[in-house]
Amino acid sequence: MEIQKNYIKQIKEYIGKSKKIPTACVQTFGCAQNENDSEKLKGMLLSMGYELGNEPEKSDLILYNTCAVRAGAEDRVFGNLGALKHLKRKKEDLLIGICGCMIQEEQVVERLKSKYKHVDMVFGTHTLHKFPQILYETLEQQHRVIAVEDSDGYLVEGIPQKREDPYKAGVSIMYGCNNFCSYCIVPYVRGRERSRDKEDILRECAQLVQDGYREITLLGQNVNSYGNDLDSGIDFADLLGEINRIEGIKRIKFMTSHPKDISDKLIETMAECENVCEYLHLPFQAGNNRVLQRMNRKYTKEHYLSIIDKVKKAMPNITLTSDVIVGFPGETNEEFLDTLDVIRQVEFDSLYTFIFSPREGTPAAKMEDVLSREEKQKNFQTLVDLQNQISKKKNDAYVGKTVAILVDGVSKNNPEMMAGRTEGNKIVNFEAKTAKPGQIVPVKITKAQTWALIGEEV
Repeated sequence: MEIQKNYIKQIKEYIGKSKKIPTACVQTFGCAQNENDSEKLKGMLLSMGYELGNEPEKSDLILYNTCAVRAGAEDRVFGNLGALKHLKRKKEDLLIGICGCMIQEEQVVERLKSKYKHVDMVFGTHTLHKFPQILYETLEQQHRVIAVEDSDGYLVEGIPQKREDPYKAGVSIMYGCNNFCSYCIVPYVRGRERSRDKEDILRECAQLVQDGYREITLLGQNVNSYGNDLDSGIDFADLLGEINRIEGIKRIKFMTSHPKDISDKLIETMAECENVCEYLHLPFQAGNNRVLQRMNRKYTKEHYLSIIDKVKKAMPNITLTSDVIVGFPGETNEEFLDTLDVIRQVEFDSLYTFIFSPREGTPAAKMEDVLSREEKQKNFQTLVDLQNQISKKKNDAYVGKTVAILVDGVSKNNPEMMAGRTEGNKIVNFEAKTAKPGQIVPVKITKAQTWALIGEEV
């Protein structure tokens, strides 16, 4: 970062010679980790003298931070990039950049080189910290810069960060993934697991609390693996316990967890730590053991259900969410019934559900299907209908109860109400009395909907 700070200084001087402060627009596609990376990109842009905006057509620099997990996300990015070609013709000095997970795919870079020549900057996840240098070279040399490294990336501390939310913050504790699920591109675009030093994480969390943040979410492709690559003897449960002891911290969450790495120690730590939210996002993806084996998930249906049983016994009020893939290559209608069985047994509060999307470069992309698109869609709708019933039933149980809500601000659905979230991440729209954004207030639930709760401050 010392090298990058020099480039930041030079760009700031370059901008200072202009009569106009340039505007940058950063658009994010993807997961919470991508959002966290975008906050760093925005932090660097601000330190270089840019203003931040949300309207591409009014911007001097447009930057797309991309996701490679599903084909739909890539298609949207390329569609948006194509539209920017016309904007660039009208505004020749407009700078366009694309970064993130997509750029670690060789075929994507080749496509950008040949068909999207109006894009000035192309850089991957492993060179995010070099953004000031990439931008400087683009401005100084007036030619496109492509910076893609085929490595596992670096752990770089001290990158400026512009937080999007004034009360809730994401803190990356590790990067990369070693699991190589057969459908997933993440290990190829994010590299192998790399854990941050514990002291750096604790320092960042303590500073956030000092700055007034109420909720911290620990981020990683598989947070349960934290520390496996270090010689410190510290695992994720230990880290969670130390963050819990930071004075003034109110809420601690984490995502995402892998079932094969959930330990009894972690479950006990969650239950014992008063500031760790009773909320667990634990993807099971499919309920059939043969399908799980083809997915390379390294656990069985029975193992997953045993974990859930332990979690519920340790934390009876736990909020559970998960990810499910419908129509994985080779999955039969009979095997899909095992997925429905898991949903019925666990009774998740909500699910993130997807029809399988093949990703080039992964083993699953070469596997053959046995179900038609219509059959997959029918199974998907069956799953959604079942989960909607369960979600409504789970929310109905909140009616009459008083819960602690971290206030986000004015409700998007009703400007006369405030909105916030429970410890379990449930959305609550409520009639406020004295509640202000950032406060944790008691709210009595008066009505339940499938995806949200209605209440009043008490």
